[in-house]
Formats: sequence, structure tokens, C-alpha cells
Amino acid sequence: MAILRKAATASLALTAVLFAIPPTASASPAWTTETSAGSTITVVPSTSGRPGKELLFHTEGNGKAFVVLPLKYLPGNSLWARARVKLGAVPLSPDWAHWTLAEASGSDSPTLVRPLGGQYAPTDKGNFYGVGSDLGVTGDWTNWRTSAPAAAGVWQCLEFHLDASDNKVTVYFDGVENPDLTVSTKNHGGTADDFVFPTFDKLKLGWQLYQANPSPSSYDVRMADIAVGPRRTGC
Repeated sequence: MAILRKAATASLALTAVLFAIPPTASASPAWTTETSAGSTITVVPSTSGRPGKELLFHTEGNGKAFVVLPLKYLPGNSLWARARVKLGAVPLSPDWAHWTLAEASGSDSPTLVRPLGGQYAPTDKGNFYGVGSDLGVTGDWTNWRTSAPAAAGVWQCLEFHLDASDNKVTVYFDGVENPDLTVSTKNHGGTADDFVFPTFDKLKLGWQLYQANPSPSSYDVRMADIAVGPRRTGC
């Protein structure tokens, strides 16, 4: 795996933490990494026209490449997150190919919460964003909506809010909420059971595609301006 430069972390209890991407490694890394064979995470100069650097996640096939952020001192088990994201490509096969950009989890429950992800829907001939979950009582689901098309080759500011008061996930694109993507305890894409958050202690950001032999066969995702905390940072 390519060398990933790491930034210093801070308590989430006070303000949103902006995870800078410096050119040198930190003695107190803000994250670890999780990659499959053939996947890399590298720091590269900004390609967005904004100053600074960005993370480039590269995967082959149905690979994965994530930075893993520890979630400490999380008030009310709720958080806001923001990242500027550019998808190099989206899958065009197989049908219903499913991918994830963000996944939150906790050691007290098997439930995985995927606030940013999507799926290739052959019925609507496109990739669409959707909130999802897996391994919990509500099953494996992605609540994609055609009102949230996933386009390759463009930068977007993506935000999500995890609100534990109603196990609610809200998603924003370039500062604007898309209510079609909102899920909550009783309103989600899984079984009739209640959707319930784990006690979050980890957030993954990056890319994972789950189906084998996809087309295209490799994927590059860029992320910059990552911020995580109890208050909204905005775009």
C-alpha cells in the first residue's frame, strides 16, 4: 500500500475537526487505513482548484480502500461529517452493483451504518446515492433514490448527519438537503424491524465495491476538506 500521510486528531466534543492532509506524517495519527489487495491510498496535490492536498483512493475490482477515523467523545452518539468528493468512475455492471463511501460502526453492535453510498440500478440506467445498512436486524439494504444521481468526474461537497435521537441519517449535496435519502428508526429500506444505531466508535471514508468482476475494473475516488464533529461545518 502506498504511504498515507496522517494528521493529528482532536476531541470531537468541542467543535468539528478538520482533518488536514499535511505533507509529513504526524506522531499522533488521526486515522488508520483498511485496504484490500491492489488498493492504495495516497496524498496528492489538489486537483479541485482549491489549495492544499487531497486523498486518492484507488481500488481494483471489488476492492476497498478506507481511512478509519476513531470517534471519541461523541456527544449524544450523533455527528456531522463533510468531504469534498470526486468519483473517477461508477460501476456499469454487474446489475445492482453496490458501493460505499462512508461507513460508521460501533463495537457494541454488528450494525453497519452507511450514510454515503449508492447502487447501479439497471431499471433506471444509472448509479444513484442511497443511505444503507448491513449486518443489523434490518438486514442488508441501500435506500437509493433517482433524485440523487451519482456522477463521475465532478467535485461535490457531500455532508451527512447521524442523529441518534431517532436513528436518523440526513444527506446534503453542495449544502442542500435531499430529503428523499433520509432514513430513521421506522422509515428505512430494510425489514419491518427498527433501525437502531450502534454506539459509534469508528468512521470509515473511502471506497468499496462489493460485487466481483465489475465494469470498469478499477476505481479512483478523491476526497478533500474532511471535517467530522458534533456541529455542522457546511460547504
